[in-house]
Amino acid sequence: MPRLSHLNSRTMSADIVFHSLAALAYAILGVALWRPLIKNGPQAKTGHIQRVCLLGAIVLHAIAVERAVLHGGHLHLGWALALSVAIWLGMIVFWLESLAQRIDGLLLILLPAATLVTVLAALFPHTHLIDHANNEWLRTHLIIAFIAYGLITIAALQAMLMAMLDRYLHRPVEQAEHRSGISRALESLPPLLVQEHILFRLIWFGFIMLTLTIITGSIVSLGISHAILPMDHKTIFTLLAWITFGVLLLGRYARGWRGRQALRWTLVGFAFVMLAYTGSRFVLDVILQRG
Repeated sequence: MPRLSHLNSRTMSADIVFHSLAALAYAILGVALWRPLIKNGPQAKTGHIQRVCLLGAIVLHAIAVERAVLHGGHLHLGWALALSVAIWLGMIVFWLESLAQRIDGLLLILLPAATLVTVLAALFPHTHLIDHANNEWLRTHLIIAFIAYGLITIAALQAMLMAMLDRYLHRPVEQAEHRSGISRALESLPPLLVQEHILFRLIWFGFIMLTLTIITGSIVSLGISHAILPMDHKTIFTLLAWITFGVLLLGRYARGWRGRQALRWTLVGFAFVMLAYTGSRFVLDVILQRG
């Protein structure tokens, strides 16, 4: 994986403004989705206007990501920016998937997550300049890695939503007048079997992209440092994530793994992906305040 060099803190820039605007747009859409449920009403359906508004928020987010990653004509990354890119790609995946089937329920957790991540990207704009940015294989590797990151992020959010629904279905039946907004939101979701099908499709695509990430990363490392797999923390956690998802898919089709077992493996794999870059950079940049 490419080494990142320190970049001085930037002043207020366009990516901060657009990240703030994207956060506001996601927050407004989230409030519009949650408000009827909190007021004991039915879940608002995502119609044509709402879908266009969501696309507008994704475009604002895209501008923020483009300005931050390509700041000054160079490639930059940071822990908050990596999260932002992942959730942005995840929003694109959701938007395209929603054209084929009704998965509005995922927005109940996706919009708050997107709001939080874009706020973090605006509050922590500190990034690092990526060495060897003119290397075409490196650029290809980064694109594939972020696509994998985005797909796995959406899969993890889907797993969290399924875990909430599974826990809710095993609780005693609540009286209608005592049901919370979250209860009504969970009741409006598609059946668990439908959501499980969506989850494993995301995991399959994420696993394929993660495999390509490892292959392209090896090519980059071989060309730069003459090592196929440098044993740094990014490589180790990426390999652990790849193994986790590989075992999950093998268990799914060989032994019929599903339900809570599948959800646990998904969240463990997502944790490894997070630790591969975002977690370590968060510790260095925020907790230890080191570049």
